[in-house]
Amino acid sequence: MAFKEKLLTVPPPIEVAGRRVKRYHVTADPAGIAPDVEKAAYTFLPELLPEPDGTPPATFVVVHRGNDDGAYINAYSWVWDNVLHYANAAAGQPVIGCPDHDPTHFVRPELPWIGCVFELPPVLHERDAWVRHLLTPEVPDLDAYLADSLPEGTTGDRS
Repeated sequence: MAFKEKLLTVPPPIEVAGRRVKRYHVTADPAGIAPDVEKAAYTFLPELLPEPDGTPPATFVVVHRGNDDGAYINAYSWVWDNVLHYANAAAGQPVIGCPDHDPTHFVRPELPWIGCVFELPPVLHERDAWVRHLLTPEVPDLDAYLADSLPEGTTGDRS
């Protein structure tokens, strides 16, 4: 099977457990992430967030629906001023430790993985946006950071 980029959508930011969360959704399905999977992902998300440490409470999350039963949450939270805290969850993928094929039953796999090729494009953009809006200006602007998202389209071909 030939490699094909997936679709990337950017729902508006939300607040979860006191953190402002920028959202990216990745799927091959033009209809997007199914509502039950999206609801389960954001219900599970608080378990992936670090404790406050004085850094502006911002996170970006990639919710990815695989081409099979799998669903994934990658949560990248800013801590210690300029460091990304990473935590993930997966559902519906027994081969990586999920108990069943249910894409709404998220668990924390014990794997040292940070994301697949479809989940990584937001990381570089978010690094640059954090520098642009929080680290470089004399007065950090969390709202400007939250408004600065990778454009919707596909997960690749961004040259």
